[in-house]
Amino acid sequence: MSFKSDIEIAREASKQPIREIGEKLGIAYEHLQPYGHDKAKISQAFIDEVQDRPNGKLILVTAINPTPAGEGKTTTTVGLGDGLNKIGKKAMICIREASLGPNFGMKGGAAGGGMAQVVPMEEMNLHFTGDFHAITSAHSLLSAMIDNHIYWGNEQEIDVRRVVWRRVVDMNDRALRQITASLGGVANGFPREAGFDITVASEVMAILCLAKDLQDLEKRLGDMIVAYRRDKTPVFCRDIKAEGAMTVLLKDAMQPNLVQTLENNPAFVHGGPFANIAHGCNSVIATTTALKLADYVVTEAGFGADLGAEKFMDIKCRKAGLRPDAVVIVATVRAMKMNGGVAKADLNVENVDAVKKGCPNLGRHIENMKKFGVPAIVGINHFHADTDAEVQAVIDYCSEQGVEAIVNKHWAEGGAGIEATAKKVVEICESGEADYHPLYGDELSLAEKVETVCKEIYRADNVVMDSKIRAQLKDWEDQGYGSLPVCMAKTQYSFSTDPSQRGAPTGFDIPVREVRLSAGAGFVVVVCGEIMTMPGLPKKPAAETICLNESGLIEGLF
Repeated sequence: MSFKSDIEIAREASKQPIREIGEKLGIAYEHLQPYGHDKAKISQAFIDEVQDRPNGKLILVTAINPTPAGEGKTTTTVGLGDGLNKIGKKAMICIREASLGPNFGMKGGAAGGGMAQVVPMEEMNLHFTGDFHAITSAHSLLSAMIDNHIYWGNEQEIDVRRVVWRRVVDMNDRALRQITASLGGVANGFPREAGFDITVASEVMAILCLAKDLQDLEKRLGDMIVAYRRDKTPVFCRDIKAEGAMTVLLKDAMQPNLVQTLENNPAFVHGGPFANIAHGCNSVIATTTALKLADYVVTEAGFGADLGAEKFMDIKCRKAGLRPDAVVIVATVRAMKMNGGVAKADLNVENVDAVKKGCPNLGRHIENMKKFGVPAIVGINHFHADTDAEVQAVIDYCSEQGVEAIVNKHWAEGGAGIEATAKKVVEICESGEADYHPLYGDELSLAEKVETVCKEIYRADNVVMDSKIRAQLKDWEDQGYGSLPVCMAKTQYSFSTDPSQRGAPTGFDIPVREVRLSAGAGFVVVVCGEIMTMPGLPKKPAAETICLNESGLIEGLF
């Protein structure tokens, strides 16, 4: 059986002019800043105008731990938005923008798939409206100004050994993880160790996605810690006087991007912090604006629920005052079989026993979501090779866990293939069952917050933090940062820090390698195991097969 690729389906889309998509949300054309005919930014003036409206219902789509078999979380997010509109509800979706690094590496695009996609697919997965380039430029401006400040006399008395502000580039490039900067003599400054992260791990990205408006953005940028003096007192971005110029560079990037699904339903695509090394949610300004414009807003959190959903609940909702009404946990029969020990090459062969063996991974995510007080259902993203017996095994398992599992065929059928889930989500939202609360309170110590996530969500036996890391956390508490939430940087492939441990592993420890204070974003990053904040390319990166064909069309971009 042959299928059209995502990019082929996207090219055949019957797109409406972005003006008409805006009209569906009541956005006058004067409040749209078009980027071509099929995408636009929303003006801050319009966002300010709608703030007195009541909020719609907020639905989070999350998933099991990702596997090479594929789960389809973004596809389900898009499909559910289409499905809600299909049953007569006014709904829209909010998802993240794509990073160039994974697009040219291994992960691929971030616009959904099959008949449940956001378009324009090529632009969204490449330069889009330039938001990531603006973030990279703003981050790089600060990097340049720090070294320039040191070069011209170092008025702030920065200890060049304690510059904590790393550089960024939106590409997977392992050679840049650790570098030596300013070589070449007196004219080039003072040589020091430095390094690069990927743009989506930048604190500037996190701030843009958590800020309420440009004033909040500028304040948060100014609050970022960039270095320490010899007496270990912090040097802030505002001490370097960079926050104003950075805000100028981010002025347009701050505004949400409006696009559409294949079924011409509105979508905000804005921001894109990674979930394994950052907080993994689209922007607060996009989500809160969408809640004023639609009765139902479907959003996603990155990777599995242990990372993305936990951070959505503990960081984004806590900081933005959001109260989600329902959760959809995406799973596939194929992924259950991989968690049950089946090799990728054998996934098309029926194996009910392997499905049952792999279901505990899903079960743990179900248990975890209950800890946040938000009712959940399971969405089984259907593949053509799934057998009735395998699907029934997942449904039966979920029933034993006290949740309903519904088969979704949005990949093949669009919104019509997910109507049952859409109706169930509406039922849950209208029931008023949700009683959202974060996993931990602000009053816990930073170390206790780390231990709570590791033990309650990952099910670790112990958290291994050496005395130096614990002392660092205590210092930050003494400086007034003790109320901040923690942002765990960990492999997405397992509840543990070992990506090969699928399923629901037990009997493991979580080693904390380092901690980083993101004072502007408002959280403490906790780096666990071997996770890298600058990914590398795989042996055969997707970039090798991405090209322009004879017609000038892009090939190889999934």
